[in-house]
Amino acid sequence: MTEKSYARSINLPNEQIFRNLNNARCLALDIGGSLAKLAYCSRIHRRMSQVLDRNESTESSPSQHIYEVCEEDEYIDRLHFVKFETKFIESCLDFIQQKLGDSLSQNKTIHVTGGGAHKYKDLLASKLGVVVEKEDEMSCLIEGCNFLLKNIPDEAFLYQRHTEPTYKFQGVSRDIFPFLLVNIGSGVSLIKVESEDTYQRIGGTSTGGGTFWGLGSLLTKAKTFDDLLEIAEQGDHREVDMLVKDIYGGAYSSIGLSGDIIASSFGKAARSPKKSEDQETGFKEADIARSLLLSISNDIGQIAYLHAKLHSLNKIYFGGYFIRGHPITMHTITFAINFWSKGEINALFLRHEGYLGAIGAFIRGAKEEDTRGLTWGENLAGSSGLGSYHKSHPWREKKNHSSTFEMLELNQLDRALLPCPLLLDQQSYLPDTVELTEDIAAREYWLECFTKGVHKTQEQAIKSQQNHPDAMERAEKFTAKYIERLTELKENPCAYGSLTVRSLLDTSSHYLQEFMFNDPYLQLKQTENEHSLKYLAEYFQELERMDFEDRQLALAKGVIAGNVFDWGAREVTQIMETQSFGFKEATEKLQERPWLFDDFDAWLSRIKGKPHKCAAIFVDNSGADIILGIFPFIRDMLFRGTKVILCANSRPALNDVIYNELVILVKRVAEIDPQINEAYSENRLMVMETGQGSPCLDLRLIDCQLVDLMNKEETDLIVIEGMGRAIHTNFDACFSCEALKIAVIKNRWLANRLGGDMFSVMFKYEAPRKIYANTT
Repeated sequence: MTEKSYARSINLPNEQIFRNLNNARCLALDIGGSLAKLAYCSRIHRRMSQVLDRNESTESSPSQHIYEVCEEDEYIDRLHFVKFETKFIESCLDFIQQKLGDSLSQNKTIHVTGGGAHKYKDLLASKLGVVVEKEDEMSCLIEGCNFLLKNIPDEAFLYQRHTEPTYKFQGVSRDIFPFLLVNIGSGVSLIKVESEDTYQRIGGTSTGGGTFWGLGSLLTKAKTFDDLLEIAEQGDHREVDMLVKDIYGGAYSSIGLSGDIIASSFGKAARSPKKSEDQETGFKEADIARSLLLSISNDIGQIAYLHAKLHSLNKIYFGGYFIRGHPITMHTITFAINFWSKGEINALFLRHEGYLGAIGAFIRGAKEEDTRGLTWGENLAGSSGLGSYHKSHPWREKKNHSSTFEMLELNQLDRALLPCPLLLDQQSYLPDTVELTEDIAAREYWLECFTKGVHKTQEQAIKSQQNHPDAMERAEKFTAKYIERLTELKENPCAYGSLTVRSLLDTSSHYLQEFMFNDPYLQLKQTENEHSLKYLAEYFQELERMDFEDRQLALAKGVIAGNVFDWGAREVTQIMETQSFGFKEATEKLQERPWLFDDFDAWLSRIKGKPHKCAAIFVDNSGADIILGIFPFIRDMLFRGTKVILCANSRPALNDVIYNELVILVKRVAEIDPQINEAYSENRLMVMETGQGSPCLDLRLIDCQLVDLMNKEETDLIVIEGMGRAIHTNFDACFSCEALKIAVIKNRWLANRLGGDMFSVMFKYEAPRKIYANTT
């Protein structure tokens, strides 16, 4: 096999990796001495289910439905990242030219960073026929790092080799400065970052990834960087390195050195002479590679610590393609930082460490095209996992390159996402109640639960598109891919960041969207909404005949009973499919008071007092939940003088009501009830989208316009409804305002874990919390 054919068959991306390349635009490159990373944005076509207000529909024929359901074309922007070895850049550019053709001239400009931006400028211009804009490497690295830390959940993590879980993810934060970024490419740069645009290179070393690869190539038969890492994984450095105990016979206790500390990298090599001038020593290649990796990693760790100490920095992020998520590399750097800082500073790594420069270059180019700014979310269905291995992925060779992170895809979102202003402490907030990487029993249960439930989702997907001849084929592909992901997570729970019920649900939604099932429950939601609306006026009248205290209890029970109707809960689905099950039957199923979590009396006492200024209510399901549960509840609030913000998902998830549906439902309810109509017309009842598309609720990232409205209206009550939003997430969340968390526990295993049973009730009322200064 020639080098060129080897490059094309192994190193160059094919159609499955360079997804949607044919309509790519806004290309960016980060060209390093060893590896090059390409970023490009493509326009993705989808057939999206949509709802239209019947009063605004252009259809001339009358309809009995409360809104019209249709399919529309939608296009979203998706950002792709792929990598290849720099020595094959000419062949790769030919590949891009072949796929893009004349459309390259429409792009006009390609933004390039890295050491190769100057070296390959003429080649890029001649091959692609575009103007090459060179971007400052350090600026791109910082912009890429800031972007990932602020926008991608679980981007940063600690590596703890001898503990469970091995990876401890740090969530997402807006307060990231100052920090030290150690970028390990061919060489090493240390950059002090103080703000979005304030940074300086404070040090570096020429002993980096290029050194490891170069010396490794001289000392072993490894042909690629990945080969060298794999060889090192199998080696024992103690066969080559001289340890403290090799010199002193044990530990050097008086200066704090244990016997297993490396005293001299490759120190034993000098004492193992060759048998003859033509015969090499008996050291194994794997041992040599391991010693080399540890030597370079240890030195980088020590240099990083010394610079952090000198500049009073307590956060050190390590990035660059030298690390590549490789366990030995991360462990060595972690050990060095911990050893020299005496545990005061942690080494932090990035899931997408190799793409910092490419992200920065892309953002700089994209800003010229889109002055609104860019907000992106990770596409879990199109990204590779940290330490993941898929035999079906075409870029994998036969050997398990478990240390690589190969693909990253990001979908552009409509608006910026910001932390909820009602959180008590945005920095310490974590949405998920149970981290499945830490709780083995819970992990085994939920992975098995989702595996069993995926076929029900497949059936619903097919049912929602009965007129599409390829619906069954696409649904089967969804099931296969999702089960493949669940199988991977059983073997490697940390592959995609924190493993939670939320992440498992979100991954299912992403795969459904990937196979063109945007909202499988849309027609079912329409039916349930129409059915529930028939009983609303009568229910309003029934509530009005009650005295205050009885009405408040009835309203609370109504929210709880409505929340039973959840097609995402397997045991409830079985009941609804086999029995006549309505709002009355749901009420009868509920746990009698006292409930499992019962703060109703405290809530009743509170609402007898001064009314709240504004309540932000994060709603859950369509049908009985929103119409017979939430609308009567907020009607009473509005009557008492409280403004209400109804917060609904921006994108579909199970049978959750989404923003576009809720806007129409509010209008239909306003046609029934004068109080709702008046409040809506006077802007005392407002409908906002959360910026999310999940059955759970991550208050770290909600729509910026919702954040602005909460602040403007001086929101002093947050209501979180539903098992996904109030139990799987936000069960332990603390708020600076009053909080009401309401849910029915519709999973028997979870209910038993919480000390209850199926249909146990959570009605938690919490007074505002305060942050107390540490006076110790």
